[in-house]
Amino acid sequence: MGERRYFGTDGIRGRANTHPMTPEVALRVGLAAGRLFMSGNERRHLAVIGKDTRLSGYMIEPALVAGFASAGMDVLTFGPLPTPGVAMMTRSMRADIGVMISASHNSFVDNGIKLFGPDGYKLSDEVELKIESMMDTALGEGLAAPDKLGRVKRIDDAQARYIEIAKASFPKTLSLQGLRIAIDCANGAGYRVAPTTLYELGAEVFPIGVTPDGLNINAECGSTYPTALAEAVKRYRADIGIALDGDADRLIICDEHGKVIDGDQIMALIARDWARRGLLTGGGVVATVMSNLGLERGLLADGLSLERTNVGDRYVMERMRSGGFNLGGEQSGHIILHDYATTGDGLMSALQVLAVMVESGRTMSDLAQQFEPVPQLLQNVRYKAGKPLEATAVKTAIAVGEARLTGVGRLLVRKSGTEKLIRVMAEGDDPAMVEGVVLDIVAAIEAAG
Repeated sequence: MGERRYFGTDGIRGRANTHPMTPEVALRVGLAAGRLFMSGNERRHLAVIGKDTRLSGYMIEPALVAGFASAGMDVLTFGPLPTPGVAMMTRSMRADIGVMISASHNSFVDNGIKLFGPDGYKLSDEVELKIESMMDTALGEGLAAPDKLGRVKRIDDAQARYIEIAKASFPKTLSLQGLRIAIDCANGAGYRVAPTTLYELGAEVFPIGVTPDGLNINAECGSTYPTALAEAVKRYRADIGIALDGDADRLIICDEHGKVIDGDQIMALIARDWARRGLLTGGGVVATVMSNLGLERGLLADGLSLERTNVGDRYVMERMRSGGFNLGGEQSGHIILHDYATTGDGLMSALQVLAVMVESGRTMSDLAQQFEPVPQLLQNVRYKAGKPLEATAVKTAIAVGEARLTGVGRLLVRKSGTEKLIRVMAEGDDPAMVEGVVLDIVAAIEAAG
């Protein structure tokens, strides 16, 4: 695979108004993607664009629109809409390409461009590289004739359509009547659709993080800052707390006491419920190398498997598609329900948890402990240059650590995809051993790098 200049593990991302997150790069993305997807038949071609609530969205969106329109592609813009909603609308409106403008759980200073194909799935590495190779051509090349330019329209019903699709994922026979739900929308893309969906399903809703001003997205709120949600749960005496991130594709849940429940426990809860109802396909769940060993053991006890992939929801999705799984996700709260969505969806995942609560009549704190998590320790080590993982002392430390944990735990050492960081993660039944293994490897990396 070629060297990536613009695209990272999840689209193009960077600091707003600094390369590569500039109007010029956005224009080039629109032009290149437009030209690539225009090739072929004579029918009108369509791009759809959604965004979160960041101030810089006002700068990136028009540049993308100009790129697509000058390549001859029609454009529909949705305004604020969750990432999974944009993926759905791409497929539902028969668009050639969908774009989400968001930097997910990052603060307002960053932004990003994620692309979806006509099937609603994130573009493959090959297609992204093809777009990348076309992005540096002269801006005047391959433009449409004056009478073939694209037309642009703002679509106002995308949010309403997403709400209806989300509601349809909740079991028809159940209602949220009588439930008090605190929801933190991170001042992001879900600030309207998520509280509305819960209200229309019958809940009493207490929303926070629903006053976006362009600068407060993910600011001390949302799934990366669960303190705000935990406080709201106590303040409103809620039965459950739900926190989304800035583009609403991940979630974290709090029980009625404000205790945080991570993505691993949520996946186990949904997997067991779906298996009981005969809905789980593939015989198990797809998760990443970061998911807790306790999840694997808990599922195995129920006769279900856990398949692991590299970190990143796109890799989880690829494995789900190839193996016929309909449930997968990440410990961080990205949960993919393939029966309903082509990417992580925080709101729909929350609805599955709520369905279990309503049907079982149990409290969230009672449902939260699906498995006993194994002690897990993660340390990040910064390095300046070189390849510390190739140093003999580091290789030896890793081999020794693996030998110590064989049969009683797991070791993972990997480089960050975005920074000069090496992540050392170990887990096992003996916390002292886990700590010893991590510290020995960290010391070896620091000495080498």
